Formats: sequence, structure tokens, C-alpha cells
Amino acid sequence: MFFNSFQFIFIFLPVSLVIYFFLNRLRLGTAASSWLLCASLFFYGWWNISYLPLILCSILFNFTIGHLLTETGVSPKQIISRKSIFIFGVLANVLLLGYFKYTDFFITSTNKLFTTNLPLLQIVLPLGISFFTITQIAFLVDAYEGLVEEKRFLNYALFVTFFPHLLAGPILHHKDMMPQFQSVRNKILNYKNLSLGLYLFQIGLFKKLVIADTVGQLANAGFTNAASITCLEAWITSLSYTLQIYYDFSGYTDMAIGVGWMFNINLPINFNSPYKATSIIDFWQRWHMTLTNFITTYVYSPTLRSFSKITFPVAMWAVFVSMFISGVWHGAGWTYIIWGTLHGAALVLNHVWKKRRLRMGSFLGWFLTFNFVNLTFVIFRAKNLDEGLKVMKAMIGANGIILPKFLEKLFLTLSSFGVSFSDNMFAKINGHGDIILMFAALLMAVFVRNSNDFTDKKLFQPNLINLSVIVALILTNLLYLNSIRSQEFLYFGF
Repeated sequence: MFFNSFQFIFIFLPVSLVIYFFLNRLRLGTAASSWLLCASLFFYGWWNISYLPLILCSILFNFTIGHLLTETGVSPKQIISRKSIFIFGVLANVLLLGYFKYTDFFITSTNKLFTTNLPLLQIVLPLGISFFTITQIAFLVDAYEGLVEEKRFLNYALFVTFFPHLLAGPILHHKDMMPQFQSVRNKILNYKNLSLGLYLFQIGLFKKLVIADTVGQLANAGFTNAASITCLEAWITSLSYTLQIYYDFSGYTDMAIGVGWMFNINLPINFNSPYKATSIIDFWQRWHMTLTNFITTYVYSPTLRSFSKITFPVAMWAVFVSMFISGVWHGAGWTYIIWGTLHGAALVLNHVWKKRRLRMGSFLGWFLTFNFVNLTFVIFRAKNLDEGLKVMKAMIGANGIILPKFLEKLFLTLSSFGVSFSDNMFAKINGHGDIILMFAALLMAVFVRNSNDFTDKKLFQPNLINLSVIVALILTNLLYLNSIRSQEFLYFGF
């Protein structure tokens, strides 16, 4: 079941809300939490019920390991040390994720490297496994370090499965979430939170349906015709995907946070206008912020601590390793590994630049950062490296440059450099209207305030203006909701 479906919007969400707050009003707190847990498991099982036992076993296993880490002391009579329990727990999670996500990739790579013909297992990646796995790994790390106080299974299971974040984040931390499920104030229906949540949900749905799914058609057409698209078509293709993944993922996050607010639960912000970033360091402080926090806390910091002496080169090595792992986490393919490697190298270069106190103007910093992100997203999106290189070659004019016919008289001399003119210069990616929307989306991403600003709890008021905006968003989203363009969220595949 997806956020952008009739079943979720008109049946699942209203029913979940009504019963949850009804049970809380009767002061049946445990029953209300149990209902929300069951609703979350139903939400997950709607996609493929055969994977429901997987997440249940994962939750039970990690809660048990966490409980052992919390309760086990340091007595010399212990048969198994806390460290051994911890390592076993983390490895089990990594192996589970590795089996589902990377087995076929390793088989394919082995076949190419050693010219073997090992059969693929054709393993289907369970939805959300990357997210609920790293969430629980973080829990085990904190349990090992003595930072976990929660010992109730119901609260833990609800923390992991709470349906707004379950499939694609934001990545949660137990100390921020578990107290919210126990708060008495949060069990009372809050009409301001409800209206604010509805507002943010509709903004996110608009991002997904109207913008992401529309520009996604341009990106899909461009990558499908990667070998023959012309220069401008290639740039439209790359920019379309760069905008699609932002509006798709930030739209999902807005919807997740909005639904959380409806239940009086605050989920962490995951995006803060990343395409306004003036450096790659700034970009990663704005893009997928909960993943950045996770990598910093559970990958970068432990990597640093593994060295006896922390120096600048050591810190840069930790940065590079962290981004490499981020690339591997995103998907099983060399394109993701290369993407993570490129961003790791760019972050190291940015830190070296800062250390030497070199200066760069804000506009130049933004221009270089945005284009680096845009180009690396070409590799990220491509089915394989060859396809990505074809798009990049087209971007530098390898397949020719076509300009609008009305410019022919002004730039006729460019014909001698291989430039041609046509009334249908975007033949292979279709539709001028979608291209106009793409440029509008780009301007919004760079110059307009983001949804965090529009839905600031301290400033938002349920007034006539905001009601009008919500109604307009609802009507627009309903028109697009019935469109065949609607599709699942991109990050469900990661």
C-alpha cells in the first residue's frame, strides 16, 4: 500500500486514526499502541504478505539481542561476552540485508570476472529492508554502549514498524521516538497537528504526483534512448532525474512527517533545500539528513575511533569510507559504488579546500555543487555504467546539438560546427509541456522556500488562506491520483 493510493488516503489512514484515538480516549493505551502496531504490519503486508514473517523475526531477534546487551553484566562467569553478543547481532543483520540485496549482484559480478555461468537466485528485495535493518543496527549499537532504557517489546516493535517511516524513512533513533509513543499528551487528538499534518501530506503528495511523476517521464524516455539522444535532450534527461529523485523522496518524507503529526508523533526532517547547497559538504547536510546523521554516528565516528591517533588524513579516510558504504547501501550495482566513491572523493576535496582556507563565491560554489550532483545522479540512475556514459557523452554533444528552428537565422554559422536546427528538437523525450514544468520545478527547488518553512508549527495557523491552499492541493492531487503516471516511490527500490 502506497501513500499515493486511494486505499491509503480514503480507507487505511482515516480508519487507523479514528480507532487509535478512540481507544486512547477510553484510556486503553496498550490497546491503542497494539492497534497501531497491527495497522503498521497490515500496511507492510499489503505489498507482499510473504515478507511479513521476515520483519517480525527481525524485530524479535533484535529486541532479544538488545535485551541481552542491556541486561548482561560484566561478570567473569559469563559464558558469552557482551561484545560477542553485539557482534553476532550486527553481523546477523548485515548478512540478512546482504542476502536479499547483494546475492545476485555478487553472482553476476563473479560470472563476469571468471566467465562462469552461475544461475541467479532472482531474489526479490523486500520493501523497506534497508531502512528497518539499519534502524535496528543503530539500536544494537546504542544498547551495547548502554544508551538504551526502553525494555517493552510493544514500544520497540512500534518504533521499528510505525508505518509512516517504515518503507523509506526518515531513519529514526529510538531515544527520540519511544518516549513519544508513551506521552499522555500525544494520545489526545490535536486538531492543529491534524490540520498541519494534512497540509504537509498534501504538499508531499503534490510533489510526488504532479512534479516527480511528470518529470520522471522525461528521465525515463531519455535513459531509454541513451544511445541516440542529442545534447539538449541529454541535459533535460539528467536534470529531470535530479529533480525527480528530489521531489519524489522529499515528497515521501513530507507525507511521512505529515502522517506522523496526525498521530502527534514528530518524525525528523530529512531535507532542507539541498539544491541550494553551495558545497558538497553543505549538500550532505541538507540531503537525506537522517542518513547523514546515521553515517556520521555509526560509520564515520567508529572508523575514526579505530585509529590510535586521529589526524586530518585519518579523518578524510573515514569520510571516504563512509560515503563508499553509503553508495553500497543504496543498491547492489557498480553504479551505486561509483556514485558513493565520487561523493566520497568530492567531500575529501571540499574538506581540503576548507582546511587551506581557500575561498569561492557563493554562486560559483552553488553552480559547481549542483552540476556535480546532477552528473553523479546520471550514474546513480543508469542501469549500468555503459548507459550512464552514453548519457554523459550526449551531454557534451557526442550525438549532435539541435537548437530551435527560429534561431537558425541568428546562429546559422554554428552549422559548420555540427549544430542543426529543428521544430521538434525534443523528439526522443516527448512533450514541451513537461519540460516547462521541469524548469519550473528547478526554479522552485533553488529559489522558493521549502515545505519545512510553510509548515513551521510555531507559525502555522489553521486559517482561511491555509484552508484554501489545502483544498486546492487536494483537488489537484485527486486529478493526478487517477492518472496512469502515478507510480511507486523511487526509494522503495533502495
